[in-house]
Amino acid sequence: MIIRVENLTKTYVTYKRGHTFWETLKSIFKRKKVLVEALKSISFSIEKGELLGLIGPNGAGKSTTIKILTGILFPTSGKVESYGYVPWKARKKYVAHIGVVFGQKSQLVWDIPPLDSFYMNKAIYDIKSEDYQKRLNRMVSMLNAEEIIKKPTRQLSLGERMRCEFIMAMLHNPKIVFLDEPTIGLDVIAKEQIRIFIKEMNDQGVTFILTTHDMDDVEHLARRVIVINHGEIVFDGRMEALKNYLGTKKIVYLATHEKLPALKKRGVENIRMLSDYEAELELDLAKIELNRFIKTINEKNTIRDISIHEPSIETVIKKLYE
Repeated sequence: MIIRVENLTKTYVTYKRGHTFWETLKSIFKRKKVLVEALKSISFSIEKGELLGLIGPNGAGKSTTIKILTGILFPTSGKVESYGYVPWKARKKYVAHIGVVFGQKSQLVWDIPPLDSFYMNKAIYDIKSEDYQKRLNRMVSMLNAEEIIKKPTRQLSLGERMRCEFIMAMLHNPKIVFLDEPTIGLDVIAKEQIRIFIKEMNDQGVTFILTTHDMDDVEHLARRVIVINHGEIVFDGRMEALKNYLGTKKIVYLATHEKLPALKKRGVENIRMLSDYEAELELDLAKIELNRFIKTINEKNTIRDISIHEPSIETVIKKLYE
């Protein structure tokens, strides 16, 4: 077990003030204290080599959890042990074992090439020259970044910069890497390059904790998912279990030659009419058999096209949020 979290609670103290002149004036002398529970006694553990997706809506407590795990914040109560350290108590020793990639914050120095920023990290983490060159060559080759590391950072595209951010974060050979929206704003090709790199490094034993609103990243990368909402864990399990959360639901696209008959019946939900001849709907196979539904449509019409698939991961997550 590389990370253990027990009964983690974080409560912020804010102060309420009015919007009128008199309320504002009054608040100078006396302010009403408001307690905000960002985390409500959550517990979980992460094994070495896991690739965990930590997801939830805005304000759910994801960022607070990550900030505590990286040592930026300290909790109100509870215990955290990560790689043998209490993150906020032994920050200098602890950060030598972790890496962080923020999609909206850069570690690279804007006016110099990434290669020079890499040398800076070499000095900060006191990386031996032989180890530094070996890791640099390997990651540059994996990310196809031979040329871009020599250009000033300000001249790089977003996708090129993110490849360099990953090299920067992993030069000191971290055992745990925290990823916050690592593919935000990237095109399809750049996303695929980043995902392949993450998978390859994970296969080599690096533990990744991924927070993102991009459900494609979660579906492609995470083997296990923790869903946080209102400061509480509402789901913790394998990706396969998350996909099965809706049970026997199927999404059906249906197109017919004649106008569609009335589709409202037991087991048929969330009907979206695309036209008089096309519809997308949700079937609950616990209430209506698929064959019987198709037979009912065919009795009054001729099916031109039909496709059946599992609910998207976004649909599952939305149900959990609700």
